[in-house]
Amino acid sequence: MPIFKNVNKDFFKKWSHDMAYVLGFICADGNLIKNKRGAHFIAIYSADYDLLVDIRKTMKSDHKISHSKRGSGNNHYIQIGSKEMFEDLAKLNIFPNKTKRLLLPPVPPRFWFSFLRGYFDGDGNVWVGYAHKESKKPNQTIRVVFTSCTKDFLESIRVTLLRYFPQNGVISKGNGNCYRLTYAVFGALNLYKYMYNSKYLSLYLGRKKVVFEKYIKIKTE
Repeated sequence: MPIFKNVNKDFFKKWSHDMAYVLGFICADGNLIKNKRGAHFIAIYSADYDLLVDIRKTMKSDHKISHSKRGSGNNHYIQIGSKEMFEDLAKLNIFPNKTKRLLLPPVPPRFWFSFLRGYFDGDGNVWVGYAHKESKKPNQTIRVVFTSCTKDFLESIRVTLLRYFPQNGVISKGNGNCYRLTYAVFGALNLYKYMYNSKYLSLYLGRKKVVFEKYIKIKTE
């Protein structure tokens, strides 16, 4: 007999900051699966076990967190069987085999940066290092990068962000079939300001937030 697990099947029906975050994370590190028997599943992957615990709690799920051999390193995943939730995600432009045809969901402006933070925690990176190392006084700098195999998806993010701050991101070819959307210092700091707004901050990867804050502390000392 099938084992039934609990989950809030209405989770993707109504916008909230937590729903937007999880949606963004699924855009980056999730997958929709329909097997040969017609069963529908939502899989959410992460190398960060504790983040999956928080996502599972937010979705009111008691599904098992399993180990995954997907990619390199230690990865974990939750797999939720629900045709209803599968169809709700389809209404938000999330489809199976989305890697090279990812579309930006119709995120209301109020929840945009929660969505973006979710995507950033899945397929983004923040880096602090030195520019012009060959000079006598190299400058410490910060870069934020979003990655995707769908160039148009990154372009949609870039255009949307121009509504909030003037710094223009740069899209370039990355490794393999992927693309990168990069923001330098002022754009990176604006992303920190908006993505980690304490008014709606709930789900996030602490290790990425800390990189921003260490850079800000160094520059303000």
